[in-house]
Amino acid sequence: MAFQIQAVAVGWQVYTISGRALDLGLVGLAQFVPMILLTLLVGHTADRHDRRVISSLCQTAEGLATATLAFGTLAGWLDVPRVLAIVAVIGAARAFEGPTMSALMPSLVPREMLQEASAWYASATQTAQIVGPAVGGLLFWLAPSTPYVTSAVLFLVAALLLVRGGPDIRRARASTALESFFSGILFIRNHRILLGVLSLDLFAVLVGGVTALLPIYARDILGTGPWGLGLLRAAPAAGALTMSVLLARRPIARGVGRTMFGSVVVFGFAILVFGVSRSLPLSLAALVVLGSADVVSVVIRYTLVQLSTPDEMRGRVSAAFSLFTGTSNQLGEFRAGVTAAVLGVVPAVLLGGLGTVAVALVWMVAFPELRRVRGLA
Repeated sequence: MAFQIQAVAVGWQVYTISGRALDLGLVGLAQFVPMILLTLLVGHTADRHDRRVISSLCQTAEGLATATLAFGTLAGWLDVPRVLAIVAVIGAARAFEGPTMSALMPSLVPREMLQEASAWYASATQTAQIVGPAVGGLLFWLAPSTPYVTSAVLFLVAALLLVRGGPDIRRARASTALESFFSGILFIRNHRILLGVLSLDLFAVLVGGVTALLPIYARDILGTGPWGLGLLRAAPAAGALTMSVLLARRPIARGVGRTMFGSVVVFGFAILVFGVSRSLPLSLAALVVLGSADVVSVVIRYTLVQLSTPDEMRGRVSAAFSLFTGTSNQLGEFRAGVTAAVLGVVPAVLLGGLGTVAVALVWMVAFPELRRVRGLA
């Protein structure tokens, strides 16, 4: 929730300061760069040390960085370069946090319950993604510094909860960071199904990301304020939460591969509807469908990765996986910002929707074994 509140405030504030789509794309790039630079350390660290402590330190760093945004907003010295620098610090912390949290969860539940646990994990995340943006938009409307103060407090609360909860997870020591990283990459390369789900997510999100452009849609196309931006950012999570609860109660039992490809196609068509919409209700409906389709793919992908990876490799594989899936989100935002600056906002979104559908169709042919996956067991 803290991250979602902060993300809404950063997007609106950057666009208010500069009014340029490219700067919204640079927010994604600022998070991408530290992830690339820290790749060699992430999985190595997650497999050597207590994953709860790593995650808690990351949350603390994010809280302090967000507090800096609050102070800069109150003092009036924030400009786009300073915002990007602080966002890069947050991106560095999240580079460690994502793989570590991903590797921690499977050690807490029995193997046969992993799909249900993944769905509940997704539903908790989506709940935060519904509440967070809506709260962030409202708080920014009240005062620009308020969402940052709230977010900083929530980050620090999360850091305390992580340290206090769960078992003490310690891992065997890996030899070197370089070997750890490449062992994760080689593991994925040697498992075609993992390679298929990773690359599918990488390219679908890279060409289809629209999150960075939501401030432009909220202000210039749909004619709303920061509260409208909060609703737009919350809508995909509302659809995802509904679907994740359904998946937790009724897990996908058969036709897993085809279901995943179908969800990516639906995701692309939802982007197309959103791109041409000039109505806030229709735009919100399209984003709800988009979120519903996305969480189906996420649950299947996450479960396949965890079931196919031994526990002692999960940190390294999760780091390699997060490198591509996480960077695709940030690069997708950068791609959207650059494309919007060159072609216009609506053409950039439509191009992303068409590209997502094309990626799904190509991958169905390129990875037939993934298409033929029937169950998650």
